[in-house]
Amino acid sequence: MPQLKQIVVESPDDVGREAYERIAADVLQDLDLTKVIEHLHIYIDPEVPIFVAAGRLRHMPRAIRVSDFANVNIGEETIVLDIGDETYLAPLLQKLWVRYGKENVDQPDRFTIVLPAGVAGEEDLEHMAVADPSETLHKDVIYALQYIAPEGFKVRRQYIKDEKFYYVASEDTLPHDIVETAVKPLFEKMGVTL
Repeated sequence: MPQLKQIVVESPDDVGREAYERIAADVLQDLDLTKVIEHLHIYIDPEVPIFVAAGRLRHMPRAIRVSDFANVNIGEETIVLDIGDETYLAPLLQKLWVRYGKENVDQPDRFTIVLPAGVAGEEDLEHMAVADPSETLHKDVIYALQYIAPEGFKVRRQYIKDEKFYYVASEDTLPHDIVETAVKPLFEKMGVTL
C-alpha cells in the first residue's frame, strides 16, 4: 500500500518546525490519511501569525455503483436486487426511494430489494452511483488540517478539489492575495500547479 511520500514543514522557529512535523505525521496516521495524501507541505510562522498547508492526494477513489455490491435480476413482473455487501444498503435505499418512490421499493429481507418491472432498466440500476468516497475523504482531509493548525487560528480559507488541497489559517484577517503569495509557492515546491 503506498504511503505518504513526504511531509515538509517550514518555519523560522526550528523547535516549532520539528514539533509540527511530529504533529502532522501523528494526525495523518491517526486518521488513516497517510495512504491517500501523497505530499503535504506546511509553512508556519507564529510571529505573523500564519499557518499554510498545501498538498496533493493520490488518485481519488471512484464512485460506488450498484453493480459493485449487488446483482440486478430483471424478471417479467419484478426487478430483484440481490445484495452481496450491506455496506451501501442504506444509501442505496435512499436513492431508490427518491428515484422510484417508496411505494415502488420493497425490501423483504436485508439482502433483497424488489422493484416493479418497467420502472428501470438493468443498466440504469447497475450503473447508479450510490456513494462517493471522495466526499468523506475531502471532509477528513480538512478536519485533519484543522486539527494540525495551531489552536486559536480560527480565520481560515480552505480548498479541496480533485487531487489538490490547501488550508490557510491565522488569528488575524487573511489578505486577499494569500493564495498567490503563500499557497502557490508551496505547490511550486512540490512541482504542482494550482
